[in-house]
Amino acid sequence: MRFDVLGAASAAIAVAAGAFGAHALRDRLEPSLLATFETGARYQFLHALAMILVALANDRRPARGFPVAGTLFAVGTVLFSGSLYALAFTGVRAWGAVTPFGGLCFITGWLVFAVASARGGVGRTST
Repeated sequence: MRFDVLGAASAAIAVAAGAFGAHALRDRLEPSLLATFETGARYQFLHALAMILVALANDRRPARGFPVAGTLFAVGTVLFSGSLYALAFTGVRAWGAVTPFGGLCFITGWLVFAVASARGGVGRTST
């Protein structure tokens, strides 16, 4: 999977979502739901950058864990941000039950990235 392309596309969507939230939703959603939407956009953007970082790290020093981390970031974005967007738009609190699974994907992705970096030698020069 091309995590650089996926990350860039996700970042573009996150910026558009943030702008949409700030301008179009401000007067349509109650403040708590608007804050929920903004949290989804913020985490989507942060993990879009994480996917780009995965691509760069894997290009520099390939390691098996990098694609796993990238996949976890992508799945986490769908589950975490997607559930927050759905909650904000529908007001159905049950969507909040999905959000922690996305958060778990994010946390696991960062841990896998750390291990892959340590084992794959990101930052080391080859001899």
